[in-house]
Amino acid sequence: MHLLETHNLKKSFGGVHAVDGVSLSFEKGKITGLVGPNGSGKTTVMNILSGFVPLDSGTITILDEELSHVYSWDMPELGITRTFQNIRVFEQMTILDNLLIVLTRRHPVTAMFERHTQAHVTQAEEILEKLGLSHQKNNLAVNLSYGQRKLLEIGRALLMKSDVYLFDEPYAGLFPEMVKLVTNVMQELRAAGKTVVLIEHNMSIIRALCDTVIVMDAGKVLAVGTPDHVLSDREVISAYLGE
Repeated sequence: MHLLETHNLKKSFGGVHAVDGVSLSFEKGKITGLVGPNGSGKTTVMNILSGFVPLDSGTITILDEELSHVYSWDMPELGITRTFQNIRVFEQMTILDNLLIVLTRRHPVTAMFERHTQAHVTQAEEILEKLGLSHQKNNLAVNLSYGQRKLLEIGRALLMKSDVYLFDEPYAGLFPEMVKLVTNVMQELRAAGKTVVLIEHNMSIIRALCDTVIVMDAGKVLAVGTPDHVLSDREVISAYLGE
């Protein structure tokens, strides 16, 4: 079952076709790797799917509902959540409060003044335990390392309890132990029947984790298939390595 599909997506920036007629499908209960060289259009596709960049043309279908636009504030209702390549956390709030804000699902400023229940706190603490951050829950997020900030952002996405998870380079800059934690998260989401879209440059991770790989180059889809099939394709190798 394809929970999320795109049809002829197009997006240009100053005459440059960042996404040029892209049609994709992402299957429920599967991890799909979205790969390609820098500037290939991967993050633009993710930004379109999550409503951070408007479409020039094309449609997005979510659970059989065809949309000509998606706004970022619609993401919770549409069952979509994401992480960012450039990490976004509230630095002057504690790690625990960074998660509690998500549980309110309202504007972050008003959320800071809400009285959270013990159930909220328990949910957040369970995620922190899963990601190895529970011992730092009362520390300010500004004091976290780069890798720990990535884990915090992933934790925040998990608390959204969405149907579709978009991860933009979640493994970049992580130590091996953190890589294992994130991989466990991805596998648990798949086992729970979630749709996972993963942008990643480490092909070892893509081979080990993904059910399907979509390769983009110059704003277009270059190849789609299993990791072994796609990553051995000469055209894909040429796009990546310039051979």
